[in-house]
Amino acid sequence: MYLRIDGNYGEGGGQVLRTALSLSSILNKPIQIYNIRKGRKIPGLQPQHLTCVNACQLISSATVSGAELGSQQIEFAPDKLSGDSFEFDVSEKKGSAGSVSLIIQSLLPPLLLAPRSSSVTLHGGTHVPWSPPYHYLEGVFLPTIARMGGRIKLSLKAWGWYPRGGGKLNAQIDPVKELAPLTLTKRGDLKTLRGISAVSNLPLSIAERQRDRGLKILKRSGIDTRIDLQEVPSPGKGTILSLLAEFEHTLAGFSALGAIRKRAEQVAEEACQEFLEFYQSSAAIDHRLADQLIPYLALARGESTFTTSKISPHLLTNIWVVQQLLPVKVMVEGEKGKEGKITVIP
Repeated sequence: MYLRIDGNYGEGGGQVLRTALSLSSILNKPIQIYNIRKGRKIPGLQPQHLTCVNACQLISSATVSGAELGSQQIEFAPDKLSGDSFEFDVSEKKGSAGSVSLIIQSLLPPLLLAPRSSSVTLHGGTHVPWSPPYHYLEGVFLPTIARMGGRIKLSLKAWGWYPRGGGKLNAQIDPVKELAPLTLTKRGDLKTLRGISAVSNLPLSIAERQRDRGLKILKRSGIDTRIDLQEVPSPGKGTILSLLAEFEHTLAGFSALGAIRKRAEQVAEEACQEFLEFYQSSAAIDHRLADQLIPYLALARGESTFTTSKISPHLLTNIWVVQQLLPVKVMVEGEKGKEGKITVIP
């Protein structure tokens, strides 16, 4: 009997698919996801989403129907979760810079709870729009999961920008028997703020302009930081300014990507504005970390709570999906789009 899940719920993107596949694989619970990305400009499964389906199918020995580009419905029946060495390419079916960061979101929870260690290599976009860049995963997400007992190592083998892709990421995952709960309600004082301004196949002067503008904005707010310049190898062209904030009790990350006809100074302004908005809030974690933590907290052995700078549509969607598959209680204090407090009781 399949549990039916509406893929058009909430923000109606790939989040429903990714979280549902991940939990289905762990719980050995068959699911049917319909209306997948129904409201999007190009609805249905795109290369990134199809890679998620195929990856979860392999790690859970699932029986799957509807796994085709453009499909708006799949049936996914897992059998047995296993750890092993895996390799997946987002562009295998169609040229794509689909985000490997979002694919890894589906794979990490089941592989953390698999019977043995795993190695995963992913090819695709490592620094692309609408997804956390590699440096966010490495600098913010994984250290937070480590506090829950998760032992994961990431390494960036090649950078992949939109639209070319061609990036390569490797993950080493050691299994755990259970995940510990988290309490992240106070961030404490800012200890350090550091960043990188990187370019591929573009003049280094672009990275210098991003850095210089970023330093000027932050200094004006009374914040000293260091932003390192990087020229990085990639098949395509791209730029990023990425900031990592270390507080006494939490970590947070902020970034902006370059684009055609987008000034380097604008890239810096976007990343710095994100940081300053968070810094001026009282929240412990940023809104991107908030929605990514929900599946892990729902699987943890006890009650967790955190404060976030924004109750985002992604966060609310992820909470809904988790509650379709697990008997978990989630209390949301605050208004959508504003600061809030989340309590997860498995």
